[in-house]
Amino acid sequence: MERLVIRGGKRLSGKMNVHGAKNSALPILAAALMTDDVCVIHNCPQLTDIEAAIKILEYLGCKVSRQADTVIVDSKGVNRYDIPDSLMREMRSSVVFLGSILSRMGRAQLSFPGGCEIGLRPIDLHISSIKRFGVEVKEEYGRLFFEVKGKLKATEIVLSFPSVGATENIMLTACCADGVTTVVNAAREPEISDLADFLNSCGAKIYGAGEGNLTIEGVKKLHSAEHTVIPDRIVATTYMCCAAVTNGSILIDNIVPSHLGLVLPTLEEMGCFISIDEKSNALMITAPPKLRRIKNIVTMPHPGFPTDAQAPLMAVASVAQGTSVFVENIFESRYKHASELARLGAKIKVEGKVAIVEGVECLSGASVMATDLRGGASLVIAGLCAKGKTEISNVYHIDRGYEELERQLRLVGADIKRKE
Repeated sequence: MERLVIRGGKRLSGKMNVHGAKNSALPILAAALMTDDVCVIHNCPQLTDIEAAIKILEYLGCKVSRQADTVIVDSKGVNRYDIPDSLMREMRSSVVFLGSILSRMGRAQLSFPGGCEIGLRPIDLHISSIKRFGVEVKEEYGRLFFEVKGKLKATEIVLSFPSVGATENIMLTACCADGVTTVVNAAREPEISDLADFLNSCGAKIYGAGEGNLTIEGVKKLHSAEHTVIPDRIVATTYMCCAAVTNGSILIDNIVPSHLGLVLPTLEEMGCFISIDEKSNALMITAPPKLRRIKNIVTMPHPGFPTDAQAPLMAVASVAQGTSVFVENIFESRYKHASELARLGAKIKVEGKVAIVEGVECLSGASVMATDLRGGASLVIAGLCAKGKTEISNVYHIDRGYEELERQLRLVGADIKRKE
């Protein structure tokens, strides 16, 4: 089993490049199978979650090839509508294929998805929304069976929670449904807008993406398109956190500043100086010798503070002066990294949704285990500033969302290696 070995205490300095957003690329890959044509997707990161999505496309009958960060999907040969349990279990986002398979084949079979164990992520909203298009749903032996008699029918949907995955599945299902579908309280994340941009370039008619209320006018068929995936805002956040804990100064390239939202003022509150170059889509972050506490971080659906950024910022707060408070409102089990950070010397007390972090003078290296994707990133951040050697196991979690993280960090001066 692979592990990351970090010798902390190195000040990071230099340039880091942000790869394409995993959470955009996955639904866009799923959408590509709806076109019965060839789609070209640029800035598609080389991650294990992306490879899992490609396996699903190939199983369904697509021909998929990769040239560097460009993935080419030929969906002319799609001839299946089921996803085997082994592929569903590889990642949570596998459920996003539901809408695209239904649109293309009129039926779908899948099981419950796998992925990080960060709490319940029920697909009830997906299923109840899909039913409104006239889809019949059955569950037998742990498998879900979806079928529509005739054509999908447009509908009106009011989401009780602005779920990103449910919004994506609704968009994919509605694109070729008869009539006009409206969605109230839709997710507003940048990745939703990116998916809408791709679908619209394929001939879909989606209005209001990123604004909370969606209107989707059904079309007869989608066609091929070429698209560039937006940069990954959580990767950019992680890189900024690496700079913050090492008193570093890093130029972070290939970002969309508006996507970073509340992360920027949070790091500025801690004493970091951030300058943004809008023309080149880059930012410079320079950290102070000693960080200040964060008063409160409360995770909320976009445009609130992103839940995916909570763990990286907790690692930063662990070495800040004073006490920081975190409130996790999205997932009920997203503090698993706290006990691992404690192995490195962090002082964190968790009670339900609340985590109280009392900053310490410094962390000390130890053997720790990545419990999930973003929790694993928090351990890397902590290891970079810890005295001595930190060994992180279960790095496959990190590989789900970060492309060659150790290589990127070595480019800016980190002492980090991957070992068997």
